[in-house]
Amino acid sequence: MLESRWFKAVGVAAAITLATATAAQAAPASAPAAENASAVVTLRYDDSRAGGWEAAIAAGVASWNSNVDNVKLVEAAPGTRAEIQIVATSGWPQATLGPVRPGGQVRVELGSQAVAQGHDKTRIAAHEIGHSLGLPDTKPGPCSQLMSGSSAGVSCKNAVPNAAEQSRVESAYAGGLAPRVPADGRVLVDAS
Repeated sequence: MLESRWFKAVGVAAAITLATATAAQAAPASAPAAENASAVVTLRYDDSRAGGWEAAIAAGVASWNSNVDNVKLVEAAPGTRAEIQIVATSGWPQATLGPVRPGGQVRVELGSQAVAQGHDKTRIAAHEIGHSLGLPDTKPGPCSQLMSGSSAGVSCKNAVPNAAEQSRVESAYAGGLAPRVPADGRVLVDAS
């Protein structure tokens, strides 16, 4: 009887070992997909204090989301912490120079003084968000450079980062490593 129990125990152990080995062979196929998914850095923004700028912010966010693959900007749920705080002010637009880290925080001020002078609201919003993602001003510069800001003139409506600007942001957030890239922290004021 003791011998019979021993054979049953050995049989159960063999079955468990076989099942474990079969599952282990199937597991590696999903590992690369997990690595790729973790490479996208999600940053939340709060525009609840940016009344009158909603459409421009939405368009500026859409421009970044369409042109940069490894960073996604999403609107923060009410009452949750956002990395990018966007507010409307009566002064000149300004923003904290990033790249903002997940869990960190920067401030974007969308100033009505630039709009009063004729500058495009969507370009302003996209430009200031660009500062949060780590891009400095490139003044003076042509309209084709989003980060040329007000130096491109009031006729400029371009709210799309060019290839160099896209590449710089993607480099800062490469491999989901934005937390390892130190944020600059300076406040850049975009007055003409």
